[in-house]
Amino acid sequence: MTVSKIDLLNKQFSRGLLGYSRMEVDQFMLELAEVLGDAADAQKGMRKKIKRLESALKEYRRRDETLRDTLMSTQKMVDDLKVAAGREAQLILDEARAKADDTVRKGHNRLAQIHEEIESLKRTRTQFEVQLKGMLNAHLEMLERSDPEREKVEEIESKLKYLKKVE
Repeated sequence: MTVSKIDLLNKQFSRGLLGYSRMEVDQFMLELAEVLGDAADAQKGMRKKIKRLESALKEYRRRDETLRDTLMSTQKMVDDLKVAAGREAQLILDEARAKADDTVRKGHNRLAQIHEEIESLKRTRTQFEVQLKGMLNAHLEMLERSDPEREKVEEIESKLKYLKKVE
């Protein structure tokens, strides 16, 4: 049963000889006591529920703060990792560039050395060709020069051939 403020203000008791009817007032008081008891119980239940909800809200806020802190820490860690990875990548690139420059420099030096060796071999070949030509020319001159003994040997050989034929 519920009793509203309007019900209280509009409630009229019948009058008797000594005032209001005692039975109606007692009945109404019982109704009011029941309504107030129910309201007090409901209020007590609501206060407990509010305390539980406030406690849960505090817990959720604490968790939210913890999650926020964790998220911030994670974000900072990710940022730090990105910076560290960037530095490491730059170091690797610098090292790779240094190795590449060193390799290119060694390649250029080796190429210059090979060119020097080729030029040296060309000079050696030219010297060898000149010496060989000189030697061949000297031998050719020797062969072409008439040697008196050779002519005598040839003359004797031709006479021998003739004598062999005659026989």
